[in-house]
Amino acid sequence: MGDDFSPTHRTTALRDKGRIRYDRATAHAILDESFEGHLAFVVDGEPRVLPTLIVRVGDTLYLHGSTGSRPMLAARGEGLRVCVEATILDALVLARSQFNHSANYRSVIVHGTAVPVTDLAEKERVLTALVDKIAAGRAADSRPGTKKELGQTTVLALPLAEVSTKVRAHGVGEEEDGDEALPHWAGLLPLRRVRGLPEPDERVTVPVPAYLRSDTGPWVTAEPLAGAHVILEPLDLAHAEGLLASCGDPAVWRHMLVDTPTTVDEMRAYLRHRLAAPHAMWVQKDARTGAIIGSTSYYDVNETHRTLAIGHTFLAPSHWRTGVNTESKLLLLTRAFEQLGAVRVEWHTDVRNVRSQQAIARLGAVQEGVLRRHRRRPDGTWRDTALFAMTDDQWPDSRSTLRQRLQDHGADGA
Repeated sequence: MGDDFSPTHRTTALRDKGRIRYDRATAHAILDESFEGHLAFVVDGEPRVLPTLIVRVGDTLYLHGSTGSRPMLAARGEGLRVCVEATILDALVLARSQFNHSANYRSVIVHGTAVPVTDLAEKERVLTALVDKIAAGRAADSRPGTKKELGQTTVLALPLAEVSTKVRAHGVGEEEDGDEALPHWAGLLPLRRVRGLPEPDERVTVPVPAYLRSDTGPWVTAEPLAGAHVILEPLDLAHAEGLLASCGDPAVWRHMLVDTPTTVDEMRAYLRHRLAAPHAMWVQKDARTGAIIGSTSYYDVNETHRTLAIGHTFLAPSHWRTGVNTESKLLLLTRAFEQLGAVRVEWHTDVRNVRSQQAIARLGAVQEGVLRRHRRRPDGTWRDTALFAMTDDQWPDSRSTLRQRLQDHGADGA
């Protein structure tokens, strides 16, 4: 099998010939990046177009559908003549003239005869590949289809034999003489498909799996951390009910910059807002019972300057004045200084929150000043913020002190 597809009368370009390509690598890459394709066919003399999930396995394109759908029924027997299209829009092209507005894109068109997959083992392999395309690792983290479910699902196989690809990947095209002098902005507006924040079903109790979390680098990734008193796990929306149950006391939120969440929906909205930020966020769990008891995070992360802040911390009253807060900070500081290579860690707290300031000072941090009118409180007043920091040269002594405090069980939560 060669590296290029052979052009046919259906795939030979009649215009924009500079955009047409026939190499397999480009076509395969576009199909692998596309989740959906558009399936065009003719039934009873009428043209039809349907969106469908697609997955490429080798040199075959598979299309997913229901046994009762029109194209799946029509494909029985000798198969169904089809045309499948997949397009990825990369940018909008804004020219000085309306005529020359365009788009940068990558598209594939496949012609051929699609036939139903009847071999059960092949169908299972294809559906597994499709699930793993949706989220790599998902097939192993979900229940396989039953015989009944497989019977209700049709998969069409379309050989990648008659294929053409079109690509536009450049800036503003040629305009009329004099257009370049017009006082209009021209250029590219890039478009990107990005995954949003996973939103668990209301009955889900397990954390969001690692394969659904954004890979944004270690400084803003919440890796699991564990100690004798507390376990830190990546925070997600599934923790909302547990956090409300343990931390719904208004005393927990007295100096926070949000109103006290009183319902699961309000807690979920608060978590959604926090999870949308470029922070590393953890849920705190009791190491003995596994119960959810609070949350903490890295924020104001600056990897270039190797600095970050620890905060947005709240803890259930049941675990105040225990080893939890000290050990939690020890875990976070160890990760910051010894794994990430931070040179400075900061804390910010309301100047009225004396208890928090005392707890931060006991960690070994130094108060460096007060940031006046720094944040707005939920009641509309302005908060003065006490600024504390610890540097990497202070860390060894602070680490020894924190470890000794944990051994003596003299930690005091905040």
